[in-house]
Amino acid sequence: MSQWAHRVLLVLALVLLPVLIARAAANAEAPAAEAFRLASTCPPSFEQTSSGACRLRTLYEQYRSVQGKGLGGTRTALPAHRDGFTPQQIDLGRYLFFDPLLSADGSISCASCHQPDKGFSDGLPRSIGVGGAEVARAAPSLWNVAFLKHFFWDSRSTTLEDQVLGPLYAPDEMANTPDNLLTALNANANYRNLFQQAFGPRPEGRIALDEVYLALTAFQSSLISLNSRYDRYAHGYHAALTQPEIEGLNIFRSFVARCAECHTPPLFTNQQVAVIGAPEPEGRPFDVGAAQTFAAEKLTGGFKVPTLRNIDLTAPYMHSGLFDNLRDAADFYNKGRGHAVPEGMNLQLHWHISSPDLTDYEVDRLVDFMRTLTDESLKPRVPERVPSGLTPLARGASSQLTKTTFQPGDPS
Repeated sequence: MSQWAHRVLLVLALVLLPVLIARAAANAEAPAAEAFRLASTCPPSFEQTSSGACRLRTLYEQYRSVQGKGLGGTRTALPAHRDGFTPQQIDLGRYLFFDPLLSADGSISCASCHQPDKGFSDGLPRSIGVGGAEVARAAPSLWNVAFLKHFFWDSRSTTLEDQVLGPLYAPDEMANTPDNLLTALNANANYRNLFQQAFGPRPEGRIALDEVYLALTAFQSSLISLNSRYDRYAHGYHAALTQPEIEGLNIFRSFVARCAECHTPPLFTNQQVAVIGAPEPEGRPFDVGAAQTFAAEKLTGGFKVPTLRNIDLTAPYMHSGLFDNLRDAADFYNKGRGHAVPEGMNLQLHWHISSPDLTDYEVDRLVDFMRTLTDESLKPRVPERVPSGLTPLARGASSQLTKTTFQPGDPS
Protein backbone atom coordinates (compact mmCIF):
# COMPACT_ATOMS: atom_id res chain seq x y z
CA MET A 1 0.00 0.00 0.00
CA SER A 2 1.40 3.45 -0.90
CA GLN A 3 2.39 6.09 1.64
CA TRP A 4 -0.39 8.32 0.29
CA ALA A 5 -3.02 5.62 0.94
CA HIS A 6 -1.76 5.16 4.50
CA ARG A 7 -2.14 8.90 5.13
CA VAL A 8 -5.73 8.88 3.80
CA LEU A 9 -6.67 5.98 6.07
CA LEU A 10 -5.08 7.70 9.06
CA VAL A 11 -7.03 10.90 8.43
CA LEU A 12 -10.28 8.96 8.06
CA ALA A 13 -9.60 7.11 11.29
CA LEU A 14 -8.92 10.33 13.17
CA VAL A 15 -12.13 11.87 11.82
CA LEU A 16 -14.43 8.87 12.29
CA LEU A 17 -13.13 7.47 15.57
CA PRO A 18 -14.55 10.25 17.79
CA VAL A 19 -17.90 9.87 16.05
CA LEU A 20 -17.97 6.11 16.59
CA ILE A 21 -16.93 6.48 20.22
CA ALA A 22 -19.63 9.08 20.83
CA ARG A 23 -22.28 6.87 19.28
CA ALA A 24 -21.15 3.88 21.32
CA ALA A 25 -21.26 5.93 24.48
CA ALA A 26 -24.72 7.24 23.67
CA ASN A 27 -25.97 3.73 23.11
CA ALA A 28 -24.38 2.50 26.30
CA GLU A 29 -25.95 5.29 28.34
CA ALA A 30 -29.39 5.09 26.73
CA PRO A 31 -32.09 4.01 29.21
CA ALA A 32 -33.90 0.74 28.59
CA ALA A 33 -36.98 1.06 26.42
CA GLU A 34 -40.19 1.48 28.39
CA ALA A 35 -41.84 -1.84 29.08
CA PHE A 36 -45.38 -2.62 27.98
CA ARG A 37 -47.88 -1.33 30.50
CA LEU A 38 -51.63 -1.82 30.22
CA ALA A 39 -54.05 1.06 30.62
CA SER A 40 -55.29 1.76 34.13
CA THR A 41 -58.27 3.88 33.07
CA CYS A 42 -61.37 2.93 31.11
CA PRO A 43 -61.92 3.88 27.46
CA PRO A 44 -63.98 7.02 26.71
CA SER A 45 -67.72 6.65 27.42
CA PHE A 46 -67.00 4.08 30.15
CA GLU A 47 -67.20 4.85 33.86
CA GLN A 48 -64.73 3.13 36.15
CA THR A 49 -66.50 1.75 39.21
CA SER A 50 -65.10 1.43 42.70
CA SER A 51 -64.33 -2.22 41.93
CA GLY A 52 -62.25 -1.18 38.92
CA ALA A 53 -64.72 -2.39 36.27
CA CYS A 54 -65.64 -0.30 33.22
CA ARG A 55 -69.37 0.41 32.76
CA LEU A 56 -70.75 1.93 29.56
CA ARG A 57 -72.56 5.25 29.91
CA THR A 58 -74.73 6.69 27.11
CA LEU A 59 -77.62 9.11 26.73
CA TYR A 60 -79.81 6.18 25.73
CA GLU A 61 -79.94 5.20 29.41
CA GLN A 62 -82.57 7.87 29.99
CA TYR A 63 -85.06 6.07 27.75
CA ARG A 64 -87.07 2.86 28.02
CA SER A 65 -87.92 0.11 25.55
CA VAL A 66 -90.69 -2.47 25.41
CA GLN A 67 -89.65 -5.56 27.39
CA GLY A 68 -86.11 -4.18 27.43
CA LYS A 69 -85.54 -5.40 23.87
CA GLY A 70 -83.84 -2.21 22.71
CA LEU A 71 -86.12 -1.84 19.69
CA GLY A 72 -88.33 1.10 18.79
CA GLY A 73 -88.29 4.76 17.84
CA THR A 74 -85.59 7.37 18.00
CA ARG A 75 -85.70 7.58 21.81
CA THR A 76 -85.50 3.95 22.83
CA ALA A 77 -83.24 2.35 25.40
CA LEU A 78 -80.48 0.06 24.26
CA PRO A 79 -80.72 -3.68 24.96
CA ALA A 80 -78.58 -5.42 27.57
CA HIS A 81 -74.91 -5.47 26.73
CA ARG A 82 -71.52 -6.81 27.77
CA ASP A 83 -69.30 -4.63 29.94
CA GLY A 84 -67.71 -4.81 33.38
CA PHE A 85 -64.21 -5.66 32.19
CA THR A 86 -61.20 -3.93 33.71
CA PRO A 87 -59.13 -1.35 31.79
CA GLN A 88 -56.23 -3.80 31.77
CA GLN A 89 -58.31 -6.59 30.24
CA ILE A 90 -59.62 -4.25 27.53
CA ASP A 91 -56.13 -2.99 26.71
CA LEU A 92 -54.67 -6.49 26.65
CA GLY A 93 -57.40 -7.43 24.18
CA ARG A 94 -56.36 -4.46 22.04
CA TYR A 95 -52.79 -5.75 21.79
CA LEU A 96 -53.98 -9.27 20.99
CA PHE A 97 -56.43 -8.00 18.38
CA PHE A 98 -53.70 -6.24 16.41
CA ASP A 99 -50.98 -8.87 16.87
CA PRO A 100 -50.34 -11.32 13.98
CA LEU A 101 -48.84 -13.71 16.54
CA LEU A 102 -52.38 -15.08 16.91
CA SER A 103 -52.31 -16.54 13.40
CA ALA A 104 -50.56 -19.81 12.56
CA ASP A 105 -47.74 -18.22 10.55
CA GLY A 106 -47.71 -14.67 11.90
CA SER A 107 -49.02 -13.22 8.64
CA ILE A 108 -52.40 -11.77 9.72
CA SER A 109 -54.09 -10.41 12.83
CA CYS A 110 -57.73 -10.03 13.82
CA ALA A 111 -57.42 -6.48 12.56
CA SER A 112 -56.42 -7.65 9.09
CA CYS A 113 -60.07 -8.47 8.44
CA HIS A 114 -61.52 -5.97 10.91
CA GLN A 115 -59.69 -2.74 10.17
CA PRO A 116 -60.63 0.31 12.26
CA ASP A 117 -60.51 2.70 9.30
CA LYS A 118 -62.93 0.50 7.33
CA GLY A 119 -65.65 0.28 9.93
CA PHE A 120 -63.94 -2.77 11.45
CA SER A 121 -64.45 -4.61 8.17
CA ASP A 122 -61.84 -4.96 5.41
CA GLY A 123 -63.27 -3.54 2.17
CA LEU A 124 -63.26 -6.93 0.45
CA PRO A 125 -66.16 -8.99 -0.95
CA ARG A 126 -64.78 -11.92 1.00
CA SER A 127 -61.95 -11.78 3.48
CA ILE A 128 -58.48 -13.25 2.92
CA GLY A 129 -56.96 -15.65 5.42
CA VAL A 130 -53.57 -17.28 5.97
CA GLY A 131 -51.81 -18.18 2.75
CA GLY A 132 -54.11 -15.98 0.67
CA ALA A 133 -57.14 -18.24 1.15
CA GLU A 134 -60.45 -16.55 0.38
CA VAL A 135 -63.08 -17.21 3.06
CA ALA A 136 -66.74 -17.86 2.32
CA ARG A 137 -68.19 -14.51 3.40
CA ALA A 138 -67.48 -10.83 3.95
CA ALA A 139 -66.14 -9.62 7.29
CA PRO A 140 -68.95 -8.05 9.34
CA SER A 141 -68.38 -4.84 11.28
CA LEU A 142 -67.50 -5.14 14.97
CA TRP A 143 -68.97 -1.82 16.07
CA ASN A 144 -71.45 -2.28 18.95
CA VAL A 145 -71.02 -6.06 19.15
CA ALA A 146 -71.38 -5.69 22.93
CA PHE A 147 -75.14 -5.49 22.35
CA LEU A 148 -75.50 -8.49 20.06
CA LYS A 149 -76.87 -11.91 21.00
CA HIS A 150 -75.79 -13.78 17.87
CA PHE A 151 -72.59 -13.60 15.82
CA PHE A 152 -71.45 -14.46 12.30
CA TRP A 153 -73.65 -14.00 9.24
CA ASP A 154 -75.33 -17.33 9.96
CA SER A 155 -75.86 -16.62 13.71
CA ARG A 156 -73.95 -19.72 14.73
CA SER A 157 -72.37 -18.25 17.88
CA THR A 158 -74.14 -16.82 20.91
CA THR A 159 -71.23 -15.28 22.84
CA LEU A 160 -68.23 -13.20 21.88
CA GLU A 161 -65.96 -15.73 23.56
CA ASP A 162 -67.32 -18.47 21.31
CA GLN A 163 -67.17 -16.17 18.30
CA VAL A 164 -63.41 -15.64 18.58
CA LEU A 165 -62.80 -19.37 18.20
CA GLY A 166 -64.05 -19.29 14.62
CA PRO A 167 -61.44 -17.04 12.98
CA LEU A 168 -58.63 -18.16 15.30
CA TYR A 169 -58.85 -21.82 14.37
CA ALA A 170 -60.55 -21.94 10.96
CA PRO A 171 -58.07 -23.36 8.40
CA ASP A 172 -58.96 -20.67 5.84
CA GLU A 173 -58.73 -17.79 8.32
CA MET A 174 -56.03 -17.57 11.01
CA ALA A 175 -55.43 -21.34 10.85
CA ASN A 176 -54.07 -21.62 14.38
CA THR A 177 -54.56 -24.35 16.98
CA PRO A 178 -55.15 -23.93 20.72
CA ASP A 179 -51.85 -25.63 21.56
CA ASN A 180 -49.85 -23.54 19.10
CA LEU A 181 -51.49 -20.32 20.28
CA LEU A 182 -50.71 -21.04 23.93
CA THR A 183 -47.15 -22.05 23.11
CA ALA A 184 -46.52 -18.81 21.21
CA LEU A 185 -48.02 -16.60 23.93
CA ASN A 186 -46.32 -18.37 26.83
CA ALA A 187 -42.98 -18.18 25.04
CA ASN A 188 -43.28 -14.39 24.97
CA ALA A 189 -42.15 -12.74 28.20
CA ASN A 190 -44.03 -9.55 27.37
CA TYR A 191 -47.32 -11.37 27.05
CA ARG A 192 -46.73 -13.31 30.27
CA ASN A 193 -46.24 -10.01 32.03
CA LEU A 194 -49.28 -8.39 30.39
CA PHE A 195 -51.57 -11.28 31.28
CA GLN A 196 -50.39 -11.00 34.86
CA GLN A 197 -51.24 -7.30 34.81
CA ALA A 198 -54.73 -8.08 33.49
CA PHE A 199 -55.59 -11.22 35.44
CA GLY A 200 -53.21 -11.29 38.39
CA PRO A 201 -50.55 -13.80 39.37
CA ARG A 202 -51.02 -17.41 38.27
CA PRO A 203 -49.19 -20.71 38.79
CA GLU A 204 -45.84 -20.54 37.00
CA GLY A 205 -47.05 -17.44 35.16
CA ARG A 206 -48.78 -19.55 32.49
CA ILE A 207 -51.38 -17.97 30.18
CA ALA A 208 -54.73 -19.78 29.86
CA LEU A 209 -56.91 -19.93 26.74
CA ASP A 210 -59.96 -18.64 28.59
CA GLU A 211 -57.99 -15.50 29.44
CA VAL A 212 -57.14 -14.98 25.76
CA TYR A 213 -60.80 -15.26 24.77
CA LEU A 214 -61.95 -12.99 27.58
CA ALA A 215 -59.41 -10.29 26.74
CA LEU A 216 -60.47 -10.27 23.07
CA THR A 217 -64.10 -10.10 24.21
CA ALA A 218 -63.30 -7.19 26.53
CA PHE A 219 -61.70 -5.20 23.71
CA GLN A 220 -64.46 -5.90 21.21
CA SER A 221 -67.08 -4.94 23.81
CA SER A 222 -65.45 -1.51 24.06
CA LEU A 223 -66.09 -0.73 20.36
CA ILE A 224 -69.02 1.65 20.82
CA SER A 225 -70.49 3.87 18.10
CA LEU A 226 -73.48 5.84 19.41
CA ASN A 227 -72.55 9.47 18.80
CA SER A 228 -73.36 9.99 15.13
CA ARG A 229 -75.21 12.97 13.74
CA TYR A 230 -78.31 10.78 13.79
CA ASP A 231 -77.84 10.20 17.55
CA ARG A 232 -77.58 13.91 18.21
CA TYR A 233 -80.79 14.37 16.24
CA ALA A 234 -82.48 11.57 18.20
CA HIS A 235 -81.51 13.17 21.50
CA GLY A 236 -83.17 16.44 20.52
CA TYR A 237 -80.68 18.46 18.47
CA HIS A 238 -82.65 18.58 15.24
CA ALA A 239 -80.13 20.80 13.47
CA ALA A 240 -77.78 17.81 13.41
CA LEU A 241 -79.44 16.56 10.20
CA THR A 242 -80.11 18.40 6.98
CA GLN A 243 -83.55 18.51 5.43
CA PRO A 244 -82.72 15.83 2.81
CA GLU A 245 -81.38 13.60 5.56
CA ILE A 246 -84.54 14.06 7.63
CA GLU A 247 -86.55 13.15 4.54
CA GLY A 248 -84.43 10.02 4.29
CA LEU A 249 -85.11 9.17 7.94
CA ASN A 250 -88.85 9.55 7.37
CA ILE A 251 -88.69 7.26 4.32
CA PHE A 252 -86.56 4.78 6.29
CA ARG A 253 -89.20 4.57 9.03
CA SER A 254 -92.22 4.65 6.71
CA PHE A 255 -94.58 1.72 6.27
CA VAL A 256 -93.83 1.88 2.54
CA ALA A 257 -90.08 1.36 2.71
CA ARG A 258 -90.17 -0.52 6.04
CA CYS A 259 -86.40 -0.36 6.49
CA ALA A 260 -86.75 0.15 10.24
CA GLU A 261 -88.72 -3.08 10.64
CA CYS A 262 -85.44 -5.01 10.45
CA HIS A 263 -82.83 -2.26 10.86
CA THR A 264 -84.49 -1.02 14.02
CA PRO A 265 -83.13 1.97 15.98
CA PRO A 266 -81.12 2.51 18.04
CA LEU A 267 -78.79 -0.33 17.00
CA PHE A 268 -80.26 -0.43 13.48
CA THR A 269 -80.62 -4.19 13.63
CA ASN A 270 -83.32 -6.37 15.18
CA GLN A 271 -80.70 -9.14 15.52
CA GLN A 272 -82.93 -11.61 13.68
CA VAL A 273 -82.26 -13.83 10.68
CA ALA A 274 -83.98 -12.75 7.46
CA VAL A 275 -84.27 -14.34 4.02
CA ILE A 276 -84.16 -11.44 1.55
CA GLY A 277 -83.41 -13.28 -1.69
CA ALA A 278 -80.01 -11.76 -2.44
CA PRO A 279 -78.21 -13.74 -5.16
CA GLU A 280 -74.59 -14.81 -5.02
CA PRO A 281 -71.97 -13.13 -7.22
CA GLU A 282 -71.65 -14.75 -10.61
CA GLY A 283 -69.91 -18.09 -10.53
CA ARG A 284 -70.35 -18.71 -6.81
CA PRO A 285 -72.55 -21.48 -5.36
CA PHE A 286 -75.67 -20.53 -3.43
CA ASP A 287 -74.99 -19.98 0.28
CA VAL A 288 -77.69 -21.59 2.46
CA GLY A 289 -76.72 -19.37 5.41
CA ALA A 290 -78.60 -19.88 8.67
CA ALA A 291 -80.42 -22.97 7.40
CA GLN A 292 -77.34 -24.95 8.36
CA THR A 293 -77.04 -23.32 11.79
CA PHE A 294 -80.62 -24.05 12.82
CA ALA A 295 -81.24 -27.13 10.64
CA ALA A 296 -84.27 -25.26 9.27
CA GLU A 297 -85.07 -25.39 5.56
CA LYS A 298 -87.22 -22.28 5.87
CA LEU A 299 -84.05 -20.28 6.64
CA THR A 300 -82.32 -21.26 3.40
CA GLY A 301 -80.58 -18.14 2.15
CA GLY A 302 -81.16 -16.42 5.50
CA PHE A 303 -78.58 -14.26 7.22
CA LYS A 304 -78.38 -12.17 10.36
CA VAL A 305 -79.63 -8.62 9.83
CA PRO A 306 -76.47 -6.47 10.03
CA THR A 307 -76.29 -3.16 11.82
CA LEU A 308 -76.32 -0.03 9.68
CA ARG A 309 -74.05 1.80 12.10
CA ASN A 310 -71.02 3.08 10.11
CA ILE A 311 -72.52 1.46 7.02
CA ASP A 312 -70.93 4.07 4.76
CA LEU A 313 -67.49 2.72 5.77
CA THR A 314 -68.09 -0.99 5.25
CA ALA A 315 -68.57 -1.52 1.50
CA PRO A 316 -68.97 -3.91 -0.22
CA TYR A 317 -72.36 -5.03 1.11
CA MET A 318 -74.28 -8.26 1.78
CA HIS A 319 -72.75 -11.48 3.13
CA SER A 320 -71.02 -12.04 -0.21
CA GLY A 321 -69.91 -8.48 -0.95
CA LEU A 322 -72.39 -8.43 -3.83
CA PHE A 323 -72.82 -4.63 -4.00
CA ASP A 324 -69.83 -2.32 -4.02
CA ASN A 325 -71.72 0.85 -3.12
CA LEU A 326 -74.50 1.86 -0.75
CA ARG A 327 -76.79 3.18 -3.49
CA ASP A 328 -76.93 -0.18 -5.28
CA ALA A 329 -77.44 -2.02 -1.99
CA ALA A 330 -80.40 0.21 -1.12
CA ASP A 331 -81.86 -0.10 -4.61
CA PHE A 332 -81.83 -3.91 -4.35
CA TYR A 333 -84.72 -3.69 -1.86
CA ASN A 334 -86.62 -1.38 -4.19
CA LYS A 335 -86.65 -3.65 -7.22
CA GLY A 336 -89.44 -5.90 -6.07
CA ARG A 337 -89.92 -8.83 -3.72
CA GLY A 338 -87.94 -11.86 -4.89
CA HIS A 339 -86.69 -10.25 -8.09
CA ALA A 340 -83.20 -11.75 -7.70
CA VAL A 341 -84.05 -15.21 -6.33
CA PRO A 342 -82.09 -17.78 -8.36
CA GLU A 343 -84.17 -19.61 -10.91
CA GLY A 344 -85.68 -22.84 -9.60
CA MET A 345 -85.34 -21.88 -5.91
CA ASN A 346 -88.36 -21.40 -3.68
CA LEU A 347 -87.10 -19.23 -0.84
CA GLN A 348 -89.34 -18.26 2.07
CA LEU A 349 -88.70 -14.53 1.93
CA HIS A 350 -89.12 -12.45 5.05
CA TRP A 351 -92.55 -10.88 5.21
CA HIS A 352 -91.06 -7.39 5.50
CA ILE A 353 -89.48 -7.73 2.06
CA SER A 354 -91.91 -5.95 -0.24
CA SER A 355 -91.98 -3.92 -3.44
CA PRO A 356 -91.90 -0.32 -2.20
CA ASP A 357 -91.45 1.22 -5.67
CA LEU A 358 -89.59 4.24 -4.34
CA THR A 359 -88.53 6.97 -6.73
CA ASP A 360 -84.84 7.59 -7.46
CA TYR A 361 -85.13 10.71 -5.35
CA GLU A 362 -86.41 8.70 -2.38
CA VAL A 363 -83.68 6.08 -2.69
CA ASP A 364 -81.09 8.86 -2.79
CA ARG A 365 -82.55 10.31 0.40
CA LEU A 366 -82.34 6.90 2.08
CA VAL A 367 -78.64 6.81 1.27
CA ASP A 368 -78.22 10.34 2.61
CA PHE A 369 -79.79 9.27 5.87
CA MET A 370 -77.76 6.08 6.27
CA ARG A 371 -74.58 8.11 5.94
CA THR A 372 -75.57 10.06 9.05
CA LEU A 373 -75.02 6.87 11.08
CA THR A 374 -71.24 7.25 10.81
CA ASP A 375 -69.45 7.75 14.14
CA GLU A 376 -65.80 6.93 14.78
CA SER A 377 -65.37 9.22 17.78
CA LEU A 378 -64.45 6.29 20.06
CA LYS A 379 -62.25 4.47 17.56
CA PRO A 380 -59.41 2.84 19.51
CA ARG A 381 -55.78 3.62 18.86
CA VAL A 382 -53.81 1.11 16.81
CA PRO A 383 -50.68 0.13 18.77
CA GLU A 384 -47.46 1.34 17.21
CA ARG A 385 -45.95 -1.99 18.19
CA VAL A 386 -47.28 -5.20 19.64
CA PRO A 387 -45.62 -7.53 22.15
CA SER A 388 -44.58 -10.08 19.51
CA GLY A 389 -42.60 -7.50 17.52
CA LEU A 390 -44.60 -8.28 14.39
CA THR A 391 -46.28 -5.52 12.41
CA PRO A 392 -49.77 -4.57 13.62
CA LEU A 393 -52.49 -5.01 10.99
CA ALA A 394 -50.11 -7.28 9.05
CA ARG A 395 -51.32 -9.12 6.00
CA GLY A 396 -49.00 -11.14 3.84
CA ALA A 397 -48.49 -14.52 2.27
CA SER A 398 -45.24 -15.22 4.10
CA SER A 399 -44.69 -15.44 7.82
CA GLN A 400 -43.08 -12.60 9.75
CA LEU A 401 -42.16 -14.91 12.60
CA THR A 402 -38.85 -15.86 10.98
CA LYS A 403 -37.81 -12.39 9.89
CA THR A 404 -38.72 -10.03 12.73
CA THR A 405 -36.74 -9.45 15.90
CA PHE A 406 -38.69 -7.96 18.77
CA GLN A 407 -37.37 -4.80 20.36
CA PRO A 408 -38.93 -4.59 23.85
CA GLY A 409 -40.92 -1.65 24.99
CA ASP A 410 -44.11 -0.12 23.68
CA PRO A 411 -45.94 2.44 25.75
CA SER A 412 -48.62 2.82 23.05
